Amino acid sequence: MEMSIVILIAFLLSQVVHIGTQEEGEKGCVPGFQVKEYQVEYNRGFQKDHPLTQMLFDDCVGNEGMAFEVSHPDFQVDEEMNLVARRDVMDSGTVMFIHGVNEHAEDMAQVDIVGALPRSPQTLRVLGQSVTSSIHLELSHCPVTAGTTSVKEILGLGQIHPYRSKRALFAPRMHVSENMEPPFPKVIGTVMSSGMEDDHIFHMTGSGADQDPKGVFTINRLTGEVSVSQELDREAINSYMLEVSVTDQNGKLVEGPVALLVDVNDQNDNRPIFKETRYAGEVLEGSPTGTVVMTMTAEDADDPRLQNAVLRYNIVRQSPDKPSPNMFYINPESGNIVTVISPTLLDRETLPTTQYELEIVAQDMKGRDVGLTGTSTATITITDKNDHAPEFTHSLFQANVDEGSTGVVVNLTVDDRDDPATGAWRAIYSIIKGDPTQSFEIQTNPDNNEGMLSLIKPLDYESLVFHTLLIKVENEDPLVPDVGYGSSSTATVHITILDVNEGPVFFPDPLQVTKMENVPLGSFVALLNATDPDVLQSQSIRFAVLRDPANWLSVNPVRGTVNTSANLDRESPYVQDNKYTAIFMATDNGSPPATGTGTLVIHLEDYNDNAPYVHPSVVRVCEDARDSVVIVGGRDRDIHPNTGPFKIELGKQPGLENTWKVSRVNNTHAQIMLLQNMKRANYQLPLVVTDSGLPPLSNSTEIKVQVCTCKKNRMDCSGAGSVRSNLMLLLGLVLLSLLCL
Repeated sequence: MEMSIVILIAFLLSQVVHIGTQEEGEKGCVPGFQVKEYQVEYNRGFQKDHPLTQMLFDDCVGNEGMAFEVSHPDFQVDEEMNLVARRDVMDSGTVMFIHGVNEHAEDMAQVDIVGALPRSPQTLRVLGQSVTSSIHLELSHCPVTAGTTSVKEILGLGQIHPYRSKRALFAPRMHVSENMEPPFPKVIGTVMSSGMEDDHIFHMTGSGADQDPKGVFTINRLTGEVSVSQELDREAINSYMLEVSVTDQNGKLVEGPVALLVDVNDQNDNRPIFKETRYAGEVLEGSPTGTVVMTMTAEDADDPRLQNAVLRYNIVRQSPDKPSPNMFYINPESGNIVTVISPTLLDRETLPTTQYELEIVAQDMKGRDVGLTGTSTATITITDKNDHAPEFTHSLFQANVDEGSTGVVVNLTVDDRDDPATGAWRAIYSIIKGDPTQSFEIQTNPDNNEGMLSLIKPLDYESLVFHTLLIKVENEDPLVPDVGYGSSSTATVHITILDVNEGPVFFPDPLQVTKMENVPLGSFVALLNATDPDVLQSQSIRFAVLRDPANWLSVNPVRGTVNTSANLDRESPYVQDNKYTAIFMATDNGSPPATGTGTLVIHLEDYNDNAPYVHPSVVRVCEDARDSVVIVGGRDRDIHPNTGPFKIELGKQPGLENTWKVSRVNNTHAQIMLLQNMKRANYQLPLVVTDSGLPPLSNSTEIKVQVCTCKKNRMDCSGAGSVRSNLMLLLGLVLLSLLCL
């Protein structure tokens, strides 16, 4: 019986909708469910994810953003608009209601489950008071004649004997627009219950109700009407997730809780905003039409799914507007700025400026007049390419240069129409002819691009008076393929060498000679040779000593002969590595006079004029003759062959050989041994050392011998008496012993 009632109600509802929308349907698409009632056969339950029926819903604009809610929590509508079970379901009831909604349409449909266990007739309350009222409203337009069956009779409500069934609480998804104007509160929807009693109460919890932000939404405790109590901002919170439940007067939970989702519908209350107020881009001159220069994009805080945030871009101003007010175009959707002007007109050297300023406007609502706008500025720089070769300002440059000088000779000037800040303008100069000795070089002045031609090697007037150079100029960057270097990129430089009075030149310099040290005073050392480079002039030369550290030399001012004025000493501190160096000058009689300098190096050969000596001059021995051995060596200020091998022996004093013994160790050293024990004292021991020179030199010398007490590797030399007195006492004792024999 309940099934027939539900079907009848659905039929009446479909007729009401049909009657109410017939006129609208005749005009075209009617948003909402295209079929209001569906039937599904119950066969021992429903399997998870198995399609039961397809819902036919059309919002007349493509069904974008559709959302469906099913009154039975174990069922849902999938992406292909099929009604499916979320899990395996046995108890489905005989009827379900499906709520479909997006920003363009909202409608409800009924699904009858044929063969399922019946539910209480009170499930009709799921439709809510608004649906019931609409039924009565629509039926009230139908004429009722005598004998006609009433609506109540048609529904058979008076003959139904209700029985208790499982309750169901249905909270349809609700929508509320942001920025709603007062007064508040405003009803936004109704939560429906299948088993609502008069003493039952609706409750709502969650963020936006009893949690922060509190009090945004309220629910009528008796009717389930949900109201918004204040203006909302979608950009702050775009949806609220609440929970609704039903309790009795004692607070005992009767139904729920179920989720209630409230979406905040967007309004176009945010303007597009560019991240920067000014953007910079650049494009190479001569670029093809359609070259992408830069991309400008703005952001809109409104709902990106709606036209409120769909932006379109437009150029509203170009400055300057020459040679065309439309040199650039911006793609209205992507924000790409491209060139429109032809490549021939996009010539940096002929444009009135190298920078263009564009005012860009972004407008939402797909650029319609009702849309909000945001503005930014794009500065586009026309960059240079090397399409102009550098050209000399003159084909011939001239300069005069003093002979013997170096430095900048002449500045070479060029013109280049390219950008001075790039390698397309910076010049590189090269000498392609006329400099076989590589006496010149060219450097580029970075400030003005001039070529500074310099002499790096002095030139001689007497050798060549005139020099002709061929110079070429190029850019750091290569030229574009259709541009080449012409005749104006080369120039000729004439350089005239001016004669100056040059100083005499010594040859050879340095002059090197070899002499024996200690040659007689006035001995000939060397003949200085100096010539005057000014061969076209007749000039005389005079010589003088400029630097003679030891004052050993003199020079004849006319002939240039050098003689000794003192003894040459190889062992002098002025001699380094057996070489003595002096500097002479030669002066001509030109106007003004010019001077040149030359160096004389004397290699000194050794003469055996230094006697050898013994080192060290002080030695220590132990008073016990067994441990008394020392080593001494010979030294000589002369060099080979006037030095070692040395011969070291005792002095010619009688009796020394009884106490001391000197024996040869090698070519330079000898060993001194104490032959008998002696008392601790200091002694002067005479020695004779002889070198190997021809003729050899000998030297009689004395060394101090300290006789010390030696114990446990320690040597005690304190308390020793006079060296010479002890030695004389020793000699006296020796002589006395000899006389007693």
